[in-house]
Amino acid sequence: MKSKITSGIRIALFLTIGLVLFWLVYKDQNVNEIIAALKGANYFWIGVSLVLALLSHLSRAIRWNLLINPLGYKPRLLNTFFSVMVMYLSNTAIPRSGEIVRCSILKRYEKVPISKLLGTVVVERVMDFVMLFILLFVVLVTQFGVVLEFIQNNPGIEQKVNSILQIKYLILLAALFLASIVFTWYFRKRFKESVVYKKLRELLMSFIAGLDTVRKMDRKWEFIGHSIFIWTMYFLMIYVTFWSFEFTQHLTVMTGLTVFVMASFGMVAPSPGGIGTWHFMVIETLMIYGIEKTPDANAFAFAVHGAMTLLLVGVGVISLVMLPIINNKVNNKLTDVPTSSVKSMKKFG
Repeated sequence: MKSKITSGIRIALFLTIGLVLFWLVYKDQNVNEIIAALKGANYFWIGVSLVLALLSHLSRAIRWNLLINPLGYKPRLLNTFFSVMVMYLSNTAIPRSGEIVRCSILKRYEKVPISKLLGTVVVERVMDFVMLFILLFVVLVTQFGVVLEFIQNNPGIEQKVNSILQIKYLILLAALFLASIVFTWYFRKRFKESVVYKKLRELLMSFIAGLDTVRKMDRKWEFIGHSIFIWTMYFLMIYVTFWSFEFTQHLTVMTGLTVFVMASFGMVAPSPGGIGTWHFMVIETLMIYGIEKTPDANAFAFAVHGAMTLLLVGVGVISLVMLPIINNKVNNKLTDVPTSSVKSMKKFG
């Protein structure tokens, strides 16, 4: 009972965070302006974006099978794909819930133990973490000048940055950093016994173990290839939607990569389906590249996130419906096999 209450409170908190951020982003936006911007959009490219999304999800299902097969199980790709889509459906309602849900589905229909599946999920997440930070590094190296130019062109922001960089603030930050090191060293024994230390150590060990698993895989290059494909599709999902709106058609590939990376961090935030957080990150990043917030950036974020969410919900619901149907058919076929085998044995007996 207590766990259900805790879960309910957590869900309500995450949903509230997302809705509040969404309201803060759009509270000053004229609804008619958004509608006008959406009417002028070319939805063909949004449709292309959704096809790319489905390809990335299919590749994710294949990649997951690559991790499951060495465990001695051969789940059908359709079951794995449907499990992945139900995962996304679950995440749109309850952040971080999808991983357990997809493992539960494969346990039910493919008889793979959840404990083993959770290990494969850790490896997947480690690889996704690596891919995201590689792209973040690329963005920081290639787009740092753009950010500096934006700051210089906005005296108010430049003044705030300069005030932060004053020597007294730098000294204060250095003092706090040194104090934290001394504090940790002095209380190192207690710190090692604390829950925070144990969680951080467990996270680090999981990360190292995940990388080691990829290194030792028989089909590691296939696994890495799918990982690159998945994240390429993720990037293209956003980039091609630039061509849906006249005000974003001129934006470059590197701009698309920057928007994608910032949007990814918006999805990492604990908000159902990235509601509010995704919109905020995308809108603020587009504004850096000269896109007006009202109504242009707001309309772009609303349309792209809305289309992605509808796809995940729609295909997720279809997957939930299809899972028992296709598995009942398979089970019926399997039950017919022994009968025919017995008849053939009698024939040759």
